[in-house]
Amino acid sequence: MKKISVDVAIIGGGTAGLGAYRAAKEYTDSLVMIEGGPYGTTCARVGCMPSKLLIAAAESAHHIEKAHAFGVHPQGETIINGKQVMARIKSERDRFVGFVLEGVDEIPSEHKVAGLAKFMDNHTLQVDDHTQITAKRIVIATGSRPAYPGAWNELGDKLIINDDVFEWDDLPQSVAVFGPGVIGLELGQALHRLGVKVKMFGLGGQVGPLTDPDVMAYAYKTFQDEFYLDADVKTESIKRIETEDGDKVEIKFINHDGELETFVTDYLLAATGRRPNVDKLDIDNTDLELDQRGVPSADFYTLQTSVESIFIAGDASNQLPLLHEAADQARIAGSNAGRFPHIRAGLRRSTISAVFSDPQIAMVGESYKALEARLGNCGCFSRGEVSFEGQGRSRVMLRNKGVLHVYGEQGTGRFLGAEMIGPNAEHLAHLLAWAHQNKMTISEILDMPFYHPVIEEGVRTALRDLNAKLHLGPDTIKHCLDCGPGC
Repeated sequence: MKKISVDVAIIGGGTAGLGAYRAAKEYTDSLVMIEGGPYGTTCARVGCMPSKLLIAAAESAHHIEKAHAFGVHPQGETIINGKQVMARIKSERDRFVGFVLEGVDEIPSEHKVAGLAKFMDNHTLQVDDHTQITAKRIVIATGSRPAYPGAWNELGDKLIINDDVFEWDDLPQSVAVFGPGVIGLELGQALHRLGVKVKMFGLGGQVGPLTDPDVMAYAYKTFQDEFYLDADVKTESIKRIETEDGDKVEIKFINHDGELETFVTDYLLAATGRRPNVDKLDIDNTDLELDQRGVPSADFYTLQTSVESIFIAGDASNQLPLLHEAADQARIAGSNAGRFPHIRAGLRRSTISAVFSDPQIAMVGESYKALEARLGNCGCFSRGEVSFEGQGRSRVMLRNKGVLHVYGEQGTGRFLGAEMIGPNAEHLAHLLAWAHQNKMTISEILDMPFYHPVIEEGVRTALRDLNAKLHLGPDTIKHCLDCGPGC
């Protein structure tokens, strides 16, 4: 048994682990990073980058399909070559992973330990059966993994998660997607547009991460108009069956007409959420206080847990499972582990999230649900809105689907947050997130320049609607002369 002692031990070699390593190394060279699987990041391997490659292929096919609406008529049949689609996705995915691995290769070998780490106590880690590490400080950066009902395991290789999609050599004929959240919407819609028969199911009526009921209702109808979606389905049975074409998944469910329907599909894609990878760390051997999900509780600004020498970062922290959040948390947790006991509160940026569906979904700042809980009883916030259905630039591009809701505080006029589904939502969200982080008022945002004609003019329309409801500015003008036509 090899025994080593270090200042800092980091459990995990993904986005958070690599970021924490670099941050801690600024303060000490006595550190190790422990990884039980392949190095790299969820984003590069099976997350944001390969999914965007699939979406890009789907958008290409969709542009051809809707070209006739502009008077452009492509000749002949549009052929989607699934093998070529998947070949490009895997090739580019491997390229992105390669960039990550180049950074890993630069880390000294003595700073890397291969294996699964488990706590023996607050300062001791056992890595498989070969290494025992005593660390003055520890950073948990173990990431997360897909979560789904255990009964689905009976489907064998007919049950897939997003990781499996990006290992396909060809596109299947059909897929049942369970979970109309971020992953489910992105992959499900992309597969549908690439010619795969898709049915999407959920529970409780939730669509994406949205909490504003009106925005969610718009999203539900929009996606339902494109492919089969039941966000609150009643399933009678799900089982693996043998057919003449090989093994399939048989799903019996009550359809929108209230009738029992049978869907026989190649795969069931589980997109029903993720769980932090902390349940196999033997946390019971520590003094860590856990939240209701069994995750170590941590200070939002320092990422320090109830055990002052243990920090947590990234998806494992159960805070915001997004790459940019994992990177920020990694810098905070790694720096504090390195400089301990002189810890510092780190910068936590305004919340921003996006779903790369079409139309896109995005959220900024406080959600509608959070504002209702915090300010709803006193009527201390108001909502401004705009529909992109009549917005000039959106109609020009035939991308005029969506709504934007912005929220502002009564009295101060401060911009509090936004939820939206619409064209270029990823870009609109960035503008609003910058305004939110700078604690701008609605009036101050309206003083910023808006060009014509751009989709961003829709943001101005929503802000003007909100400003009038806050009683801090002029009434909204129906036909605004400085907006140009079509705004």
